[in-house]
Amino acid sequence: MPADKLQNLLNPSNDGELGNIIKRAKRLGELTEVIAASLPEDERAAVVAANVREDGELVVICASSAWASRLRYQADTMLAAAKDAGVSASACRVRVSQG
Repeated sequence: MPADKLQNLLNPSNDGELGNIIKRAKRLGELTEVIAASLPEDERAAVVAANVREDGELVVICASSAWASRLRYQADTMLAAAKDAGVSASACRVRVSQG
């Protein structure tokens, strides 16, 4: 596939389905960065991803069960960071990455 067609396909300003997927991935990446930045330095690297479900639950994915235990104590901090970023979250759940 020519580079210009690939660039057009991956352009997030397109209204197509792929453009929506790219926009969503970017928002999730930004939310993950906001959540990680709100944590103490030694805990930041444990955050793999963050998402907000339709019911308002902030879901933070971390690297291991040991990190999950530590991050659960930071639930209020992570919720506050999400709210400061304009994300409407009412609860926080910490999960362990499957891979």
